[in-house]
Amino acid sequence: MTKPLRLLTLVLSMTCALAYAQQDAYTLNERLLSATRDGDQAAVARLIDEGAAIDSRNRIGDTPLISACKKGLTPMARMLIERGANVSQADVQGITPLMAAAFDGDEEIAALLIAHHADAAATDRVGKTAIEYAAGRGHTAIVQRLLDAGVDVNAAYRNHLTALMWAAGYDQEETASMLLARGAKRDLRDDRGMTARDIAEQTHSTHVVALLSKG
Repeated sequence: MTKPLRLLTLVLSMTCALAYAQQDAYTLNERLLSATRDGDQAAVARLIDEGAAIDSRNRIGDTPLISACKKGLTPMARMLIERGANVSQADVQGITPLMAAAFDGDEEIAALLIAHHADAAATDRVGKTAIEYAAGRGHTAIVQRLLDAGVDVNAAYRNHLTALMWAAGYDQEETASMLLARGAKRDLRDDRGMTARDIAEQTHSTHVVALLSKG
C-alpha cells in the first residue's frame, strides 16, 4: 500500500470513528431526555453515568432539570442539581428551572436552586421573573426565599409591575401581607398609573382590597 493510500485509509478510519462516537452520544442524550419525560430517575442517573450530557436539550429547549422542575419531580430535580446541572439554563421561552419551581410552588427545589446560585433576576420572553410567578400564584414561602436571597421587594418589572401588584391581581392575601411586612410600597404605580389596590379592585380581589385598605 502506497503512503498516500495509507494516509487516506487512516483519515477515513478516524472520520468513521468520530461519526460513530457522535452518534452514540446523540443516542445517549435522546435516551436521557426520554427517561426524564418518563420520570425514570434511576435511568436518568444511569445514562448520565454512561456519558449522556446532563444539560441535553429537547426541541423546546428543556434540559432534564427544567423538565423535572416543570413536572414537579422533586427527587429527580434534586439529584440533577447535586450532579451539576446548569441551574440557570432556560428553555426557548426563557423559562428557567427557578421560574418553573416558583410557578409550581416547589419550595424545596426553589431553595436548592437559590443555594446553587440560580439567577433570580432572569426574565422569560414575556418579561416575567421567578418572584412574579411565585407572587401571582400565592407561593408565599418561595417569595420569602427570593427576598432573603436579595431580590428587591419593590423592584418593578415589565409594565412597572411589582411583586405586590402581582399578588394583588390574583387576590393572594397571604403573599401580599408578607410583602407589606417586608417593606413593599403601596403607592407605586404601574405603566397605567394603577397602584396595587387599584389592580386588586379591578380584578375583584376582595381579600387584598381589604388588606390594602387598612392603615
